[in-house]
Amino acid sequence: MSGAPPRNASKADRPPAVLVGVQLQGVTDEVFASSLNELERLGKTLGLRVIGRVTQKRRGLGATNVVGEGKLRELAGYTGGPGFVPSYSPPGSRAHSEEDESAADAVEVEAEEEEGSPTDAVTVLVDQDLTPTQMRNLEKATGVEVLDRSMVILSIFQRHARTREAKIQVEIARLVYMAPRLREANAGTERQRGGVGGKGAGESTLELGRRAVRDRIAELRRSLVVVQREADVQRSRRSGSTTQTVALVGYTNAGKSRLMRALTNNAMYIADQLFATLDTTVRALVPETRPRILVSDTVGFIKALPHDLVASFRSTLEEARDASLHLHVVDASDPAFRDQYDVTRQVLGEIGTEDHPRLLILNKCDLISEPQRAALAAEFPEAVMMSAKSPEDVSVLHGRIRDFFERSMEEEEFVIPYDQQGKVALLHERCRVLEERYDEDGAHVRVRAPAALLAGLRRDI
Repeated sequence: MSGAPPRNASKADRPPAVLVGVQLQGVTDEVFASSLNELERLGKTLGLRVIGRVTQKRRGLGATNVVGEGKLRELAGYTGGPGFVPSYSPPGSRAHSEEDESAADAVEVEAEEEEGSPTDAVTVLVDQDLTPTQMRNLEKATGVEVLDRSMVILSIFQRHARTREAKIQVEIARLVYMAPRLREANAGTERQRGGVGGKGAGESTLELGRRAVRDRIAELRRSLVVVQREADVQRSRRSGSTTQTVALVGYTNAGKSRLMRALTNNAMYIADQLFATLDTTVRALVPETRPRILVSDTVGFIKALPHDLVASFRSTLEEARDASLHLHVVDASDPAFRDQYDVTRQVLGEIGTEDHPRLLILNKCDLISEPQRAALAAEFPEAVMMSAKSPEDVSVLHGRIRDFFERSMEEEEFVIPYDQQGKVALLHERCRVLEERYDEDGAHVRVRAPAALLAGLRRDI
């Protein structure tokens, strides 16, 4: 999506949009409402101002039209479009002129009669993934840009990506998404120029476009291999040095970034938005421990995340896979948090980390009532109930993290000759020093550290 307003744009400056939701069979009212609310928040993150919703219950999505004729006319009341899908005919043709013009007039009159109705939406957001035909027909009926759920998420990712790796990954996913839609975009050109079974200019343009997309994807994937190789080297160094690592995982907007900032004193960007941050951030736990504990913040999960984005965001998911401990952050104030919890567990299972050691964090507990807190405490007795805004709660979590790694530590005493005192500094840097005394044979240093780290130190000292 082009021309998105800046993050600090006022509400009045945001382009207006309207939501479209289809409640299919088997979808409860609560789940349907939660999904639409999430789409509205995605629109807000994209910089849009939602001015209305058009919903319909259907057995299934139509092959050509997502909603029925009546709902198309209702939708056109927000966008000023014709409210129907004109059939194709060459300019000047009378094939549909009288019927379609009268229908358009009826829609315009209906919109004019409703004084003050919001007929200025410039974007339609659909809470479904659309086929190219469905999207093209909806754009014709509304006269404005249409974004399905995947395209909304891709647009947000494209806007918020900061590192080179994230930008490459998002562009690959966007091109993969757009490739099958090139035929629909060139459909009219093919009919006008190519003829039946012909290989005219329209088809040539389409083939050129497809080839350009394929070439660009191949180029990006080659660049991504280089960037990811560098990231793999950095991760292997952390792994090889037996560094203790914690990964924050969870649904988008669960409060991971705020918690990351609280745990590490890192001035990272925080906003009440979905996917406010995309790039993996790794910082040391503060107050620092010995050995140090590194905390990484990963991209948030969301239901129906485009498959190519799940596949392409390999680095942030591998930070989770390589971590010693997962902090699974959940927004306890969100009525749909159990579904969000399941979505995160499902994706973690797909990358082979479902059975990783984890600590469930019920965040934003300051936004729920005492009876709700008591009910959640009974339902999730092992969870940490907290608010990332509370220093006291963060301190408790800090202790839980420290205790987790403490259980895998062992004690060892090293004797360092006086001519090798530099190794005493090494022990202070990598271990928790419990006792340090100096005898005739050198420095006696008793330390506590993970078994794997101690094994390496025995070889070095």
